[in-house]
Amino acid sequence: MKLTGAQMVLACLEEENVDIIFGYPGGAVLTLYDEIFKKGIKHILTRHEQGAVHAADGYARASGKTGVVFATSGPGATNLVTGIATAYMDSIPLVAITGQVAKPFIGTDAFQEADITGITMPITKHNYLVRDINELPMILKEAFHIAGTGRKGPVLIDIPKDLQVEEADFVYPHKVEISTYKPTYEGHPGQIAKASSVIRKAKRPLLYAGGGVISSAAHEELLELSRRASIPVTTTLTGMGGVPGDYELFLGMPGMHGTYAANNAINESDLLIAVGARFDDRVTGKLNTFAPQAQIIHIDIDPAEIGKNIKTHLPIVGDVKNVLKEMLKRVKPGETEQWCEKVLAWKKDYPLRYRQQAGDCLKPQYVIEELYRRTKGEAIITTDVGQHQMWAAQYYRFNNPRTLISSGGLGTMGFGFPAAMGAQMAFPEKLVICIAGDGSIQMNSQELATAVCYNIPVKIAIINNQYLGMVRQWQKFFYDGRYSQSCLAGSPDFVRLAEAYGASGFRAKSPEDVGAVIENALNTPGPVVMDFQVDPEENVLPMVAPNTSIVEMIGGEER
Repeated sequence: MKLTGAQMVLACLEEENVDIIFGYPGGAVLTLYDEIFKKGIKHILTRHEQGAVHAADGYARASGKTGVVFATSGPGATNLVTGIATAYMDSIPLVAITGQVAKPFIGTDAFQEADITGITMPITKHNYLVRDINELPMILKEAFHIAGTGRKGPVLIDIPKDLQVEEADFVYPHKVEISTYKPTYEGHPGQIAKASSVIRKAKRPLLYAGGGVISSAAHEELLELSRRASIPVTTTLTGMGGVPGDYELFLGMPGMHGTYAANNAINESDLLIAVGARFDDRVTGKLNTFAPQAQIIHIDIDPAEIGKNIKTHLPIVGDVKNVLKEMLKRVKPGETEQWCEKVLAWKKDYPLRYRQQAGDCLKPQYVIEELYRRTKGEAIITTDVGQHQMWAAQYYRFNNPRTLISSGGLGTMGFGFPAAMGAQMAFPEKLVICIAGDGSIQMNSQELATAVCYNIPVKIAIINNQYLGMVRQWQKFFYDGRYSQSCLAGSPDFVRLAEAYGASGFRAKSPEDVGAVIENALNTPGPVVMDFQVDPEENVLPMVAPNTSIVEMIGGEER
């Protein structure tokens, strides 16, 4: 069967069971888009390529499938870069397909030419510039294989526009054999046996779980290990939902804005079991003070992460789900009763706190808690990056995996809203709420048009403090309160902005307004913007200053 290059792309997507594409057309992908028109494949036209790639990312995070995004050459492709880097840092499976100028013009600085494979080489698992149409089916098969296996991540395929109209015989390969790419899925039995023995002997063990638990769907095994061996658990931002937020032995998030219980448990543990986590600097603080009394067991599918930041005493390379399953066959409870009593006392005596009184400025923490209470924790929550992101992690309880979708490693403002659209397309029947800041939402607010056009009923909760809130907080603590270029006075009226796009908008200025605004939003069809005008001076606490120990926590007088 002979097909054009464009037809091959869509045939391959069908073979990979791709049910939706996010993208933005341009000259170098017009042939591809003509085939989309003929085929009737579901495509979401965003209002910016960055919106498209973040939506594909959100779709992937919510569903566990590989997200797909299309863009044209030159500026279309370069507008994907931030989103590709976001997916790369958080190990999210994504296939980006870009158009390129015709083969004879590559390297001539032709109109809308950019070396997108060179640009994205550091932020993709792999990328391809297709030069031979006969190689296209295998390239597409390899791209989905690489993106969705091992430590997952983004892959980019750059297709010259003349190749899209060339014809060749089409046979889709159903097997991939890449000699240089052989992820390890099964942990070494000897190492697992040693780890099980060490766990049994530990008096103060702690489970430290990251995004790998979510990626490998190892949440049930993680919870069972904690219960069976009576081990407290802390999870990173991207590991939220790895154990239920209301689980008794869950201590909350560790690190810069972590809980007192989580940070002190790390500091006093004698065994730290890292499961699919990479010891990010926002978790560890000053490296030579991190977990000073602990042996480290590190379980990860990526051998490059083991020993990269923290010395590992017992490494186990493998898929964390498979490793935990094998570990559960061997592990036996140790003597951890006193340790559990101690950490649970910390959890009880030093909870996260804030003060919200009638007549006071609206506190952002109160907004998050009300969102949790009124959604009963059943929503998929996406966030942008900044103070609101940390308050969401602190005050919304994530009881299931894939219910917090947030840019962890890159910290991308503008991510939350388009990611929420992607999550909503993955689960049309579920409630999806984007918690955003008044700075972040303006990075991709044009996607309100997308949400309205496709009736994507995302609810947006803007924590509006008229500042780049986390920037202001750092300026307060570390720059003597010099608020250089962090004030956002002059931002639009977000309710009227929503209405201008054809969405609904509601505003809350006091604690008494919050409940009604949330209920109105939840009961209003289609996309809705909630503008919560909160205390502009509120800080995210506790906080650990950069390059200090995670037990040196800054608190407030009410803490």
